Amino acid sequence: MNNNCSMDDKIRLFDLLSAEKYMASVYNADLMECATPEVANCFCNILEDEHRMQKQIFEELSSRGLYPTEKAPEDKINQTKTKYAQKVTV
Repeated sequence: MNNNCSMDDKIRLFDLLSAEKYMASVYNADLMECATPEVANCFCNILEDEHRMQKQIFEELSSRGLYPTEKAPEDKINQTKTKYAQKVTV
């Protein structure tokens, strides 16, 4: 675990991640309400940027050992894939 950061860094990174999650949700809602394809395309591009920034912040937190994640067992992944594949075909 590489935890070479101050408490201020940790707070700032989590604050940034939270802000990016919020902004992505706002742009996603706005995207669904666009009146023209041009505006929808603009919001779609912005949303992609938000997702990219969110991923970068998450990866920074993870690399510092501040946002640990566990790999799901393969059988659970397959169960979930099967579950949602069935819902799509129904």
